[in-house]
Amino acid sequence: MSARERIEGVDFAVDEHIWGHRLYDEQLPHLTVLEFLGVLGSNQDAPLVEPDKAKARYKPQRQIRLRSLLFNNPYVEMVREKAISDEDKWAHWKELFIAQATGHGDLEIDYLRAVFPTFEDFAKAIDLLRSSAFEARSNKRWSSKFIFPFGPDALYEDLRIDTGGASNDRRFFARTGEILYLMLCRSAKGPELGAKLVDRLYAPSSPLNRLARALQGESQHAPEPRDVGYLPHRSHSRFDTLCEDWLAILSRDMPIYDALEHLIASAGLNMLLYFLECGKSETGDTEPIEIVCEIISRERTKVRALSGDSYHGNQALSERAVQSSIERFTLTPEWEKALASDDPNGQCMLALRQRFQWPPDESDEENDYSQMSGEEMIRMLVKKALSRHGQHFGKIHTAWSRSIGLGSRRLARRTRYAPNDRLLKTLVVSMVDERMQLDEFLHEAKRRYGLVIGDAEGAHLIRDGLIDQEALSDNRDNLESRLMSLGLIRRLSDSCSFVENPFAAGGNS
Repeated sequence: MSARERIEGVDFAVDEHIWGHRLYDEQLPHLTVLEFLGVLGSNQDAPLVEPDKAKARYKPQRQIRLRSLLFNNPYVEMVREKAISDEDKWAHWKELFIAQATGHGDLEIDYLRAVFPTFEDFAKAIDLLRSSAFEARSNKRWSSKFIFPFGPDALYEDLRIDTGGASNDRRFFARTGEILYLMLCRSAKGPELGAKLVDRLYAPSSPLNRLARALQGESQHAPEPRDVGYLPHRSHSRFDTLCEDWLAILSRDMPIYDALEHLIASAGLNMLLYFLECGKSETGDTEPIEIVCEIISRERTKVRALSGDSYHGNQALSERAVQSSIERFTLTPEWEKALASDDPNGQCMLALRQRFQWPPDESDEENDYSQMSGEEMIRMLVKKALSRHGQHFGKIHTAWSRSIGLGSRRLARRTRYAPNDRLLKTLVVSMVDERMQLDEFLHEAKRRYGLVIGDAEGAHLIRDGLIDQEALSDNRDNLESRLMSLGLIRRLSDSCSFVENPFAAGGNS
């Protein structure tokens, strides 16, 4: 782990020094990847190469005209239905649009007349790009809605736009995409992946990117470049696994727009595992993360309860990590030295301030920190850190596992691990080059992601009397049936089945 640095904008840094600044529950994997692509797009000259002696920086696009035309423009449909001339449609629509425009980059729209031959062509372009939007039916503000990343002109950051101007308030682009960028920079094959991503995702000539550029006009950027977030780990095995998964996905014979769905799921799974692994490591537990998965079938299975226990055990990891991080500080030489000093209260306060950026330099209305003992300050920091952790960091496991299709309450009263078809497809696309024997697939899924599905992977659970072998064997059979229904497995005999990747490498589409 690198030396601790001061994290700006936080009252105290506990979560940040375990996981980074910052992971955020409301920034789901698709938003994380969109933010990541914005950082990557600003560093195309050296993609996924972190500077040696400086922070990585980027200058995100804002594309205010594009998003305003798509998501703050309810007048197109009304005007296109009017029985008036094309010239009158343009004039009437412009009057309505300008009347509600924010005035922060969305007033100059005369270029549209030169780009689209008719108002109907313009309306169809709006329909097409709007239909590609993530969470199109959500009640999010219009400036926080995003279209599919068809190319460089379709990428932009989350913004709050009001009478005061445009600002990135970190609601949905909370820096998790910046953390993803740093993770891949610090993987062994980061530059190789960066070159492939730029080649595949930033082609300005793609038809739908040209359409986005036609609506946007000249690109709009943030006023100044900014530093990416803070990632405490210089290296981590999860960074390498994530990078290898993405390289594998990009090597498959599928269009990049289809591959992006798997990149998003893979990012969500690996970042979720990073979150759990760092939490477990912080508590001093060196055992690998384990995710017991129920493969849902028509009948209730004995694996369901065990999967629920696995889920809720992992859910508690991050809170334990926060408490452990603070309490373990009391065992360090710095703390012992502070206690043994002539001014233990003052020196303990300074030690905590250096380690956690707390307590603040000045006492507040309720607390005079200079009069507190070291033990009292530790108790207060634990209380404050756990309360703050529960607001966002503590919700990551629930929000992300549900988002990627790993956590489920289907047919059950409590949440457990039960991967859906979409996630299973991503596992096959990531792990299987052409074909892989089913038992090898299950072994590899446990090695790479901690997934426990069959009796071989759950042998220790059987030995400990937590479940019987038949239940896990049935769970394995349920997975085989699911993969067969998805066209991802071929059974050669009763005892020999091969998982097959239908997108085995054969050239990029």
